Amino acid sequence: MPIYPNIYQTLLPGPIVELRGYLAACGLRGRLYAYLNYNGPTGTARDELAEGMLALALERGALTPGQTIVEAVSGPFATALTLAGLTAGHPVTLVMPEDAPAMRQESLLRLGAQIIHTPAQAGLAGARALAKATAAEKGWYYMDWLNNDDNPTYHRRVTGPALVRSIAREGSSIVDSIIIGVGSGGTITGVGETVKAWTNDVRIVAVEPYESQALSSGLTGFHGIPDIGFGLVPGNYNSYVVDNIAAVTTADAVRAAQRVLRTDAIPASPSAGAALHAAAQLIANGKSRSALAVFSARQNIL
Repeated sequence: MPIYPNIYQTLLPGPIVELRGYLAACGLRGRLYAYLNYNGPTGTARDELAEGMLALALERGALTPGQTIVEAVSGPFATALTLAGLTAGHPVTLVMPEDAPAMRQESLLRLGAQIIHTPAQAGLAGARALAKATAAEKGWYYMDWLNNDDNPTYHRRVTGPALVRSIAREGSSIVDSIIIGVGSGGTITGVGETVKAWTNDVRIVAVEPYESQALSSGLTGFHGIPDIGFGLVPGNYNSYVVDNIAAVTTADAVRAAQRVLRTDAIPASPSAGAALHAAAQLIANGKSRSALAVFSARQNIL
């Protein structure tokens, strides 16, 4: 058994699991796989991304040892960044609207993050503007994870190659479609660019909430699928590597996550359920014979 220098070195490559139970329960014929990319402390792929982006920033000299990191974020990436930053010796300050969930703020404070509030009506744009201004004023490092190319670069270097190595068989692929939920846009861009550089025989499918279709230039609104569908097209999203966009309702995402737990013992989150539902629909509609859904978060079943 190897001894690792830190927990982040244990996270990739994640396992690929064939979902035979789910496929049978849906009455489908084909092959359906899940790439389980959620084994860090937050139970999401944000853990490895936060650590990887910090490493890339240090590598190119944008971040210096011990420098304070500031970011406008309040979701799982806030926790992942706090943990990755503090364990690497970087104080972390998070900028978020004052109406961000109180329990989440308390948790982040207990972990050691500092929090700066912006007016609720200013939304994410206001938080990002203040984070950028604060970094410039104080000499801090503003990560800007939705637009920073370190995000897709991490996936170009790590996630994409890991997936290609896993699905490559004698010069071809065991899957014809890879389905990825879009949050910051980094995963689908990095994986998509890597896969497209290797083969044109694998389609890349982006998943967004049906209730908030920013990628499809549709209406955006509230939905119940955490980690994807931020109501905007992130700067890191490369539409040129995306072959199709699938919109999945919150109800279908939750239902798929609940079903795969019972059929295959996979603790999928609603965002993973959205990717899974979209993958199963491709098979059901005859558009795929062998699909791989990327599961970027797990649910707590206890």
